[in-house]
Amino acid sequence: MKHTRRSFTARLTSAALAAGSATPLLASDTQQNSPGRKIKVIVCGGHPGDPEYGCGGTVALLTALGHQVILLYLNDGAWPPTPAATRMAEAAKACEILKARPAYAGQTNGHAIVDPAHYEQYQKLLFAESPDAVLTQWPIDNHADHRAIFMLTYNAWQKSAKKFALYYYEVSSGEDTLQFSPTRYVDISEVEPTKRAACYAHASQTPDRYYALQDEVARFRGVESGYTRAEAFIPQLQNPHDIFPIAQNYFIKQ
Repeated sequence: MKHTRRSFTARLTSAALAAGSATPLLASDTQQNSPGRKIKVIVCGGHPGDPEYGCGGTVALLTALGHQVILLYLNDGAWPPTPAATRMAEAAKACEILKARPAYAGQTNGHAIVDPAHYEQYQKLLFAESPDAVLTQWPIDNHADHRAIFMLTYNAWQKSAKKFALYYYEVSSGEDTLQFSPTRYVDISEVEPTKRAACYAHASQTPDRYYALQDEVARFRGVESGYTRAEAFIPQLQNPHDIFPIAQNYFIKQ
C-alpha cells in the first residue's frame, strides 16, 4: 500500500496532550527550519514478539519515514521445546518486515535478574545507542520479564539524567497489561498488514491466538481515539521532549 507524507503525519498524532507535558522533540529545530531530522527509537520488550505485538504499527510508520528503530529484547525467548536459534530467527524476520534492527540484553527467558550488575550492564547497552526515545513495557504487567525490562529501562532513564523520552506500551490488555490508561494514540489502520506479518513471523508462538487478542486491543484503542485501529502509549512524567505528536518538521521523509 502506498502511503503519502500527509497520511503518515496524520497517523502519528496525539489524541490528548496533558497539561505540563513535554514539548515536541527539539522544538528549536523548527525555528531553525531544519525539516527532516531523523530520530532513533528503541522499543524494549521482555521477549521476542513483545515489541512487535505492542508497537509494531508505530514501528512500521516510523521506519517508513526514515527513522531508526531498534527492537531490544531482554532475552532470546528460548523455552522448551523451542530453542533460542528458532526464536532469534523469527525475531530477525519480524525486524526485517518492520525495517528495524534486533538487539538483545542477554538474559534468560523466565529468569530475569534485576540487580546492580544487571542495571549497569543494561544501562551501558542503552547509552551506547543514544536513543531519542525509548518505548518499554508497563510496570505492572503480569509477566515478570515484562516488569524486569521496565525496571531496567526506568533506571537507565534516571541515570541518563532523563535525556531521552520514555513511554510505556501495552500487550494483551486485560490478560497481561493491567490498569493502562493511555494519553497518546497512533493510528495504525493502514499499516496493520505489516504489523500482522511481523507478529506472524513468530510462528512458534501461536500467533493465531495472540494476534487476535492484540488486534482486539488495537480496535478498542481505535474506538477511543477515532481510528479503525490504534496503538496507545503513556508518557513518563518529566520527559525532556515528546515524540507524540510527531512534529511535521522532524518526521516527514523529504
